[in-house]
Amino acid sequence: MSDTLRHALARARLGTVDVAAALEVDPKTVDRWLKGRIPYPRHRWALADMLQLDEGDLWPDVAQPRRTISHEVKAVYPHRWVVPQAIWRRLFQGASREVDILTYSSLFLAEDTGMIRLLAGRAEVGVKIRVLLGDPDSPEVAARGDEEGIGADVMAARVRNALMLYRPLQEVDGVEIRLHRTTLYNSIYRADSELLVNVHAYGTPAAQAPVLYLTATKDEDSAVVYLTSLERVWATAEPLR
Repeated sequence: MSDTLRHALARARLGTVDVAAALEVDPKTVDRWLKGRIPYPRHRWALADMLQLDEGDLWPDVAQPRRTISHEVKAVYPHRWVVPQAIWRRLFQGASREVDILTYSSLFLAEDTGMIRLLAGRAEVGVKIRVLLGDPDSPEVAARGDEEGIGADVMAARVRNALMLYRPLQEVDGVEIRLHRTTLYNSIYRADSELLVNVHAYGTPAAQAPVLYLTATKDEDSAVVYLTSLERVWATAEPLR
């Protein structure tokens, strides 16, 4: 039996159903973890983040030893699809000032109705929301489609689909959507001082590329480099009509 996990959940006042809902797993799966079964890595990371503990505190026998890279690095995920859904939701839900999304389509977010409602809800309480999507008619979007091997037309179609799904946000005060024509080296998802940076690699779909979870704390941090890049793209982008 995993008494460490059980006690950590009790201190956080979280039940089996709460954890299952946040991690999108069956409650029986959480029960098996409490009985001693080791979760998959992505679930261990999500649980540790949820409980604000180190993975090694909960599963010392399986957790890999961590070396400090930088005070601003909260996590490094090998692929975007590995980032737990709970992390995306907590990132945006925790914003009190601003949310920025810089990408070509971020279709995986746009297709999540709950996420669209979450963003609308944050805007309604005064959070400034800015969404930057690629111009589907731009050569940059076409080039990205060719580089990923899906073709220019498919990439443009993905962007247009995302635009349709994001469009309801335009009716909410505090939300602005713009189209950009820049070469996108990274997709950036920002909530106040926290960022998820999807680092793109040539010929690799964004979902397969790594993600850095950063917190901007100082002017010289690397997170500021990404925020500066985001602002430059925003300044050159055109409002969605």
